[in-house]
Amino acid sequence: MCGRFSLTASPEEVEALLGVVDVDAFPPRYNIAPTQPVLMACSTGPREPGSNLPDREAKLVRWGFLPSWVKDPKKFPLIINARSESVTEKNSFRAAIRHRRALLPASGFYEWRREGGKSVQAYWVRPRDGGVIAFAGLMETYSEPGGSEIDTGCILTATANEEFAPIHDRMPVMIPREEFGRWLDCINNEPRDVADLMVAPEPGFFEAIPVSNLVNKVANTGPEIQERVQPAETGKPAEKPVDDAQMQLF
Repeated sequence: MCGRFSLTASPEEVEALLGVVDVDAFPPRYNIAPTQPVLMACSTGPREPGSNLPDREAKLVRWGFLPSWVKDPKKFPLIINARSESVTEKNSFRAAIRHRRALLPASGFYEWRREGGKSVQAYWVRPRDGGVIAFAGLMETYSEPGGSEIDTGCILTATANEEFAPIHDRMPVMIPREEFGRWLDCINNEPRDVADLMVAPEPGFFEAIPVSNLVNKVANTGPEIQERVQPAETGKPAEKPVDDAQMQLF
């Protein structure tokens, strides 16, 4: 799953990765949590002949997917992740996986190893070679009863690879840079045409660094939350994340 992540790359680095322009300046974000605004890139459709404009655009969306048919958002569960194995079968995601696939830039994500239903150790999971990456995302524009609209999104997850499985059985889907175009092209590529992309990264791509309980609190937003610590002893529970209810898979 993915219940917290980080984006510390500069706007220029994000623009270069995603192939978009005019990404608003933003400070490094070390502890991005559900319901907060996150950056996503989506396709704008085919370019006009002779146009020099990019065929992608960046948007700020609420991390918390709301299907268009929801009547009362307050009574609808917070969806921050969608299972890639069943995303085409769920009514909540069927339209988005077909028409509104997106990319979510990240420097890495956090995960908690659990034992006996309790959080034992937090990990900062980042690309072994550094840099910024893009998770597979879905977007939906929700029209509120009053007429206003809000862009919302979620991150796709897959069964964890064998290297990551001892920490958690799920992990976010990462789209390789060379596959961005195919993933975002919702006109020519149906969900079955991109199903091969909705899998966990290969073992060896990420490294998992044990970190302290500072990451558990959304108010802690500095780089110190990513500092390596001595892993907790097996069987000794760590402090439970204060918003653990938000980190359940849909």
